[in-house]
Amino acid sequence: MSDLTVSPQEHGVLRLFSLDMRPAEAKFLREPSAVDQVLGVDDLDPGQIDIFPISDLEDLGLFGYLNDGCGVSDDQLNCDSLDTVEGWVMVVRSAAFKNRAATLQPDPRVHLIGVFTEETTNWTGGVIETESAKPYSAPRAETNDGETSHRVGSAVLALAILVIVGGALWLIL
Repeated sequence: MSDLTVSPQEHGVLRLFSLDMRPAEAKFLREPSAVDQVLGVDDLDPGQIDIFPISDLEDLGLFGYLNDGCGVSDDQLNCDSLDTVEGWVMVVRSAAFKNRAATLQPDPRVHLIGVFTEETTNWTGGVIETESAKPYSAPRAETNDGETSHRVGSAVLALAILVIVGGALWLIL
């Protein structure tokens, strides 16, 4: 499969493109459907596409952006080749294709730099064998008998006020 072919249900793949165009043209790609035109694909999710000048990354650099910001592992990235990239770039996540197959036909001014995969989280874990992890291992909460007497006292006071107000209203009316 070509790097420009997106498989259906593709997940966790980033495509990095360099944009060989004027800054105004690159900024225009942030408009709805503009990226669709330069990649030759319809109905992309613009929230899954980043377009920015490399200079915005300052000290982080493209390597840091992909590694720290996008979760691409070090072994996939070539720091030297990423440092040579200048101008504007576009990062297209596989989620931009909305789980549909597509074949990219980029504009001649859009060049694929690389295809990277995000590291996935390993959700497996061992059995926790500590005493506190066992069900019902917490100490029982002590009941406070003082709270019950406060509740009864409050109820009696509310009843007394209700009787006094009701009696006053009965005398007035």
